[in-house]
Amino acid sequence: MATSTNGAPSMFSKSNYTWMLIGAVVIALGMFLMSGGKSANPAVFNRDEVYSATRITVAPIIIFIGLIIEVYAIFKKSAPEKK
Repeated sequence: MATSTNGAPSMFSKSNYTWMLIGAVVIALGMFLMSGGKSANPAVFNRDEVYSATRITVAPIIIFIGLIIEVYAIFKKSAPEKK
């Protein structure tokens, strides 16, 4: 385990936090790709815009990849500290 500045052991190292940040960015990218679809006229339903391949297929896959990165970041073992 990594140690914090006060000498107590820390659960995660810097690399774990880096991977967590990468996973959060990937999840945010997937959410961004899934958002949208607003029509200028609320009475008109644009089927192609709402059910696009990006929103239905690509964005959920990217979010799932981000969740896998987060799980990896949590379970990744820290390298032994050099003293």
